[in-house]
Amino acid sequence: MHLTGRSVFLMWLGACAAVAQGTPGFQHVVVIFQENRTPDNLFQGLCAAPFGSAGSCSTNPNSSQYNIQTRNWLDKNSSTGVTQPGTVALTNKYDLSHAHSAFVAQCDQDTVTGACRMDGAAGVKCSGTCPAKPQFRYVENSAGTVTPYLQLATQYGWANYMFQTNQGPSFPAHQFIFGGTSAPSAADDANGIYASENMSGTSKTAGCTAPAGTTVQLIDPTGENKKVYPCFEHNTMPDLLNGSITWRYYAPSAGSIWTAPNAIQHICQSTGAGGQCVGSDWKNNVDLKPADVLTDIAHCDLRSVSWVIPTGANSDHANSNDGGGPSWVSAIVNAIGNSSACDNNTGYWQNTAIVITWDDWGGWYDHERPTFLAQPEGDYQLGFRVPLLFVSAYTPTGYINNARHDFGSILRFIEHNFGIPEGALNFADARAKNDLRGFYDLSQAPRPFQTIAAPKSAAFFIHDKRKATDPDDDGKDQ
Repeated sequence: MHLTGRSVFLMWLGACAAVAQGTPGFQHVVVIFQENRTPDNLFQGLCAAPFGSAGSCSTNPNSSQYNIQTRNWLDKNSSTGVTQPGTVALTNKYDLSHAHSAFVAQCDQDTVTGACRMDGAAGVKCSGTCPAKPQFRYVENSAGTVTPYLQLATQYGWANYMFQTNQGPSFPAHQFIFGGTSAPSAADDANGIYASENMSGTSKTAGCTAPAGTTVQLIDPTGENKKVYPCFEHNTMPDLLNGSITWRYYAPSAGSIWTAPNAIQHICQSTGAGGQCVGSDWKNNVDLKPADVLTDIAHCDLRSVSWVIPTGANSDHANSNDGGGPSWVSAIVNAIGNSSACDNNTGYWQNTAIVITWDDWGGWYDHERPTFLAQPEGDYQLGFRVPLLFVSAYTPTGYINNARHDFGSILRFIEHNFGIPEGALNFADARAKNDLRGFYDLSQAPRPFQTIAAPKSAAFFIHDKRKATDPDDDGKDQ
């Protein structure tokens, strides 16, 4: 544990209040993190049969429809000011920059209003076999590639306004989803100083075991003008969980930018630069085989809070996945939904919330403007919109939520669920305006689970003999 006396006191007060009020909660929260997509890019299928129609989607902020734009994507480089989107396979063979510089280009901030014009996507760099206007593409679903995602969206909860907290790539995004900040310390967070990019230098290894000389770019209210070794020290969500509230972080490798606990010194307890994490929290709670989440569910060993990171093949990251992402996510949902022997033979379905979101926008077009926070955080928060699905037995079919969320909202939900005061970390959880309570009603009778159809089952992932790779090979800045 790594808590101040004030944090312990707040935890105690929150737990007492929850018990006194008899507030029910989920016994398990599973956060599934996928890679690099926007709603406009990945979920066009909500606007077409069999999951919807053109009338199912609207950009009217007050509608109860899916906020997906299907045409007239803003493009200041076009003679008409708009571009009609084309299609792209989920397994496409090019990648788009999602560095902070790509955010700046795509946002195209209005110097008068301060808002993003959202017409600069053409300025995002592309690598690989790039077609014309590669940023202005959406994943077509004629072969049913993303059907599992569309089933989850229409059967459970969908967020119209979910934004990544950071304006950049995966390393800071995963720090925010795990600990509410990418700042090296609590004092840095208060001063608006954040890790803003992936690693720089010759190594792709991140965190407190990165080789000497590895650095990460920082951003502060004056700009990106400093680099530091990527080993930080501040509280994270696990520091707020007491002994009966357990956690596990599943990731493909120890030193990657996607393995958030490796950058927190009191969790990692590194043997030194280029060494290993040897801390007890690391050894007991970090699992370096993502498919173990499926065996843990089968063996009734699901922790109270789980973060699940995919392998490269099962990531939705452009130019590196093999299309397995929708099946991978569905396998986890199905394992929980069909569980019957765990938790005193009640199974996991009736007491588990599953939150599925994507770590950054990946350079793809999205029409929705982010809301910038006040200074000093506003120079790096919030980022572009990403999808979010909420799956539980208490979520209405086809529910659409119009509250504005970011990664801090997920942390607030975890805090509320386990009787911890919302905002107790005093990072993104404190700055978020909403938690995720609108997605469920625990006073309602639980819905029976219906299996999500997918090409690959849990057995495929459990027995997959391929060498696990990181979600992408872009450990360094793009």
